[in-house]
Order: sequence, then C-alpha cells, then structure tokens
Amino acid sequence: MKAIALLILSAVTLLSACRKDSFITSGDARITITVDTLKYDTVFPTTGSISQFFKIVNENNQSLRLSSVKLMGGTASAFKVNVDGISTSEATNIDIEANDSVYVYVQVNVDPTAANLPFVIRDSIQVTYNGNKRLVQLEAWGQNAHFFRNKEITTDEIWNNDLPYVILGYLRVNASKKLTINKGCRIYVHPDAPIIIDGTIETNGLKDTADRVYFTGDRLDEPYKNYPATWPGIYFSTSSGNNVLNYTVIKNSYQSIAVLDPSPNPPTPKLVLNECVIDNSYDYGIVASNSSISARNCQISNCGKNVALFKGGTYTFTHCTVASYSNPYIQHTAPVLIVTNFDATGAQPLDALFRNCIFWGENGTVDTEVVVVKSIAALFSARFDQVLWKVPSTPADATIILPAPTNLPPQFDSIDVARRYYNFRLKDTSPALNKGKNFGVSIDLDGKPRPVGVQPDLGCFEKQ
Repeated sequence: MKAIALLILSAVTLLSACRKDSFITSGDARITITVDTLKYDTVFPTTGSISQFFKIVNENNQSLRLSSVKLMGGTASAFKVNVDGISTSEATNIDIEANDSVYVYVQVNVDPTAANLPFVIRDSIQVTYNGNKRLVQLEAWGQNAHFFRNKEITTDEIWNNDLPYVILGYLRVNASKKLTINKGCRIYVHPDAPIIIDGTIETNGLKDTADRVYFTGDRLDEPYKNYPATWPGIYFSTSSGNNVLNYTVIKNSYQSIAVLDPSPNPPTPKLVLNECVIDNSYDYGIVASNSSISARNCQISNCGKNVALFKGGTYTFTHCTVASYSNPYIQHTAPVLIVTNFDATGAQPLDALFRNCIFWGENGTVDTEVVVVKSIAALFSARFDQVLWKVPSTPADATIILPAPTNLPPQFDSIDVARRYYNFRLKDTSPALNKGKNFGVSIDLDGKPRPVGVQPDLGCFEKQ
C-alpha cells in the first residue's frame, strides 16, 4: 500500500508540473499591450530623465512565453528599459502566467543643450511571441524648443526667436485670430502635422539669412533633411484673410502653400508673399482655387508642380523666378505655371498678371513651361508683361504686353543637380538682364537694390 501511495503521489506531482509548464504556442494567442506609443512631452530645462511604463497582458487561459522584449536602438539608445524588474536592452524568455501581466518601464535620459540631438528622439520596443511581432513606439523631446502638439491659436499670439518651434499633430490659427512670427524663427514640422490658417498669419523675416523665417520638416539628419514631402504644408482656408509672409523660406513640404476661395476683404489679397522662397515641394509649390495672391521677388523652385492657379481668382506675380530641374527626388514632368479659370466644379472670373518674371525648366519631359487655358463660361485675363519663358509658341489664351517674351535659357549662375546646388541668380551674359519694366520694386530677393531710372532684370534676383 505504501508503494502504491508513493506512486500516486509521484503521478500527481508530475501532472501538476506538466500543467505549470504548459505554454500556449499558437500564433493566435492573445496579448494586450496597454499602449502603442509612449510620448514624453516634457521639455527638460537641464539634463533630466523621465520614466513611464506599459503592461503586456496575457489574455489566455494558459501561460505564455515572450521570446523577447527588445529595445531596437540597443545600448546606444537614449531610452533604457526594465522588463519585469530586469534592466536590459533585450529580455528573453519572459513567462507570463494565464491572465497575468508583466510591466515594462521605459526611462529616457536627455541633455536638451546637446546640439547634436534631433528635436524629437525616437526609438521602439519590439515584443516577440509565438512568431508574432508587436511594436511600441517611443518619442521624446530632444533639443530645447517650443513643442506644440495639436496647437490651436485661440487668441492673438506672437512667436519670437528664443528657441525653435516644433509642430506635432497640427497647428491651427482659428478664424479671426492672428499668429505673428518674428524674424529668425525656425518652425520644424512633423510629417503628420498640417498648418491650417483659418485666421491670419504674418511673418516678419528680414533679408539676412539668419533673420529669415523658415518652415521645414523636423528631420534634420542626413539624408532626410533634403527629402521633399517631409511635412504637409500650409493651408489657407475659406475664412482666412490678410496673410503676409515676408522673407520666408518654405521647403521640403508636400504642398507648400494651398489657398482656397477669395479674400474676405477685397481688394486686399488673401495672401501676400514678399521676398519668399518656396522650394522642393513634392506636389505643388503654390496651388490656389478662385483665390487672390500677390507675390513679389519670390523664388518657387524644384517642385513637382511649381505654381497652379485654378478656377479663376486674382493674382499678381512681380519679379518672380519659377524654375524646376529634374533631380533624384522629383522628376520635372509638369509645367512650372498652370493658369485656368475653371476646374471640375465650374468656372469663375480670372484676372492674372505676371510682370518681369522667369518661367523655366530643364532635364525633364516638359516642352512648354507655361500652360494657359480658359473656359468661355467666365471672364478671363492672363497677362504677361516682360517675361522670359520656355514656351515654343505663345498660348492662345494668354495676353502678351509687348515687347514679346524671351524664349532663351536664362543662364542661371550655378545649377548642379548631382550636388543639389541651385543658384538662380543671373550670369553676366543672361538674356534676362535689363529686360524688365520699372514697376516700383526697389529691392530683390536678397534685399539688394534694383536700379532707378534704368530697366531692371527679370526674375527675383538683380545682377549687382
């Protein structure tokens, strides 16, 4: 009897051990990770650290073994991980009892005065189990900056050049409110963060490079800092009005400037662009629908579609250079200027005037860089007064103010597509020299003087 009892006890013990060591191995095993992203939205005034945590919950009636919980940036990451009480960059073979959980603590250590840090520090944690892989994203502020997530301008606000501004989520200027951005401000925008202007924006950049206002993506590391489409762009809605951008650089967006519907207070233009650079937009540099824009001394360059004016509106472009060259990021396949008084929804009156401008493109598939098309259903006036353009024959719907446009290469100072270097100033032999009329524009895009009493140069730069 004693032997039989011992045998039964051994069997029970063995069965208990088997049940304890029984793990669910199916790829359909259910776990819950309590967050998909850990965001550290604190700005560090000095070197500091912050900890957060998430749980991995085993939703099954059997034990589950995690193959690994791995910090993808490894030991070089700014983030540090503690898995179930163990500090490591990768924990392996973590057992979770049925309907139980483990805690994963994540700490970030930041020195915001370190100039080599990006504005946003990112990493991820990979959780692997039963052949499945799940990621938890990590995001923390790096350099000192003004960080705004889903920022709403609800009262008139002024930004000064004390720290950079980083936009995540979106930036919206509410109707009847004004955002003023003073000289030298740098605005860095996340890939999913449109800038929406329902009210008014005014930038007060000055001619020196350091004093201009810059909008660009928030990836400043190679090669991302030169990619187009790194942020959505600036959208001026129906209610927006009285917008003025002075000495402002907008680059690397998807659509740099989109303007919808007429000015709420005509004849004041909905948007005024003075001495601005719009560069490397993946889609449109400027796109407008039945709106109003006044642009002076502006360079709109190397965009998928540089300037497109649809469905009518009122536009004046004076001393602007609109040019594109095919490059490894954007192939030049669309005219640099498209003007119509209609779209798929109908037609509206158009009054467009282009004075002392250059419209040019090379290395692409475009033979005619200016396309002008009208619908007889609405009034139409598209006038070209002293321009240099790449147009084999004058568009039938364009009005030419004599003398006739020049159709010769503008001879820009330096174009090196391989090095992505573009200098749209003019050579001494350029046919654009001294071909303009005096329209009262006393400076160029560099803030340098244009001549008094003699003919100025075409385009945004005056040969000094």
